[in-house]
Amino acid sequence: MTDASPARVVADADVLAADLLVGGAARDALDHVRAHSWVTLVASEPLLDDAEAVVAELADDDLAADWRERVEALRDPVDHPDGDHPALASALHGGAMHVLTFEEGLQSAAAGAAIRGRVETSVKQPRAFATLFDPESLYGAVEDGEYPGPDRDPRA
Repeated sequence: MTDASPARVVADADVLAADLLVGGAARDALDHVRAHSWVTLVASEPLLDDAEAVVAELADDDLAADWRERVEALRDPVDHPDGDHPALASALHGGAMHVLTFEEGLQSAAAGAAIRGRVETSVKQPRAFATLFDPESLYGAVEDGEYPGPDRDPRA
């Protein structure tokens, strides 16, 4: 397991697919991750498998395969036991302190308490993450020196 860090983020399959196919809050949230080399997207194979299946179902297999190749280069891979919830297990085993999801059941107070009992993470809507993400303060908490600003093109 990797030590927990506020600069490590998991996007659930619904958010990953929405980023590609819809844009909006999912894209805004993941653009923050892509724009900063010191912020890491954490994802297991089962999580990417789920997202790829959604993209293939809603779009086509070629787009899904192209997306998978691109996200593989961006993410930090993590392993977890079969049968675990892919996003939550990615956070637990990958040290991600943020889980982005549209799944309302994971965002309830009861779910939050149960999740925090096992892993130091916060489950939130992509819009909340995009709105609250403050790269300058986060940089000071995880890196040395002055915040240099975004250092990658989030759409490249």
